[in-house]
Amino acid sequence: MPNDGRAPPYQRIAESLRVRIESGQLRPGDRVPSTRAIARKWKVALATAAHALSALADEGLVSTVPRAGTIVANGATKGPSGRAAPELTRARIVQSAIAVADAEGLAAVSLRGVAARLNAPVTSLYRHVKSKEDLLGAMTDSAIGEGTLPPHPPVGWRAQIEIAARTQWKVLRRHPWMARTMSITRPMPLANSIAYANWVLRALDELRLDADRRMRLHIVLHAFIQGMAVNLETEADAASETGMSDSDWMDTQLGEFSALAASGRFPAFAAVLQELDAGFELDLDGLFELGLRSMLDGFARVIDARPRRP
Repeated sequence: MPNDGRAPPYQRIAESLRVRIESGQLRPGDRVPSTRAIARKWKVALATAAHALSALADEGLVSTVPRAGTIVANGATKGPSGRAAPELTRARIVQSAIAVADAEGLAAVSLRGVAARLNAPVTSLYRHVKSKEDLLGAMTDSAIGEGTLPPHPPVGWRAQIEIAARTQWKVLRRHPWMARTMSITRPMPLANSIAYANWVLRALDELRLDADRRMRLHIVLHAFIQGMAVNLETEADAASETGMSDSDWMDTQLGEFSALAASGRFPAFAAVLQELDAGFELDLDGLFELGLRSMLDGFARVIDARPRRP
């Protein structure tokens, strides 16, 4: 398709990227600019940028890799498959939106953007989802449902809570954007989310704690998991935007941290930094386990100190 200035913006963007792919400037495995990067460069809406990438995906030129973004496909071949598009359903819309969020973050999710990826009019989505808030709720419920709690809980309240916490952490690891769609102040009535709450509350019920205390402990646990997961989303966004890992980024900041330590204003920080001279590896999974263990130790003390209901 010639780069005709009269063509729709998404076609002009797609053609520009197509030329770079076919000329070898972008090779298989190379990252293609994200929807946000395209929107900034071409001064278009995110939906238009998503439509351009969708057009290239339909031709087999690009594919989406979660959190790595859109890359040039191996053995890319032009031309649509010729198969009829699957029927538009709520489940298909939700899964497409989850794929967008996994690949490019929650900010890239919009009804127009999802419609563009599905090659469907945005108005057709409203027959299945009422609004973006409805879509986000459905995405969250579907993603939470990927975690499987065992049919029979183990013995002991602590073992049961550990299973629920680790299962939820694994789901958030897979879908970091969920940390921003869940709320302890305005929770959504989602069946799969309630399943986790039910599991934790049942575990605490064995201790004969009053309902207020059980609910508060459940909320504190959820807030801890969500708070840890916020860092997953932040890091995934930063890595997607900069192409740098957290270790690479820290290497660029060591000089400034060292200067602050050498200033004499923060002696405790300077002492720790000096002792960690050999290096410190930030392990979010390890921090999660440390936090979970410490939190449940605290739960145990609260439980031992509280009077039991009859």
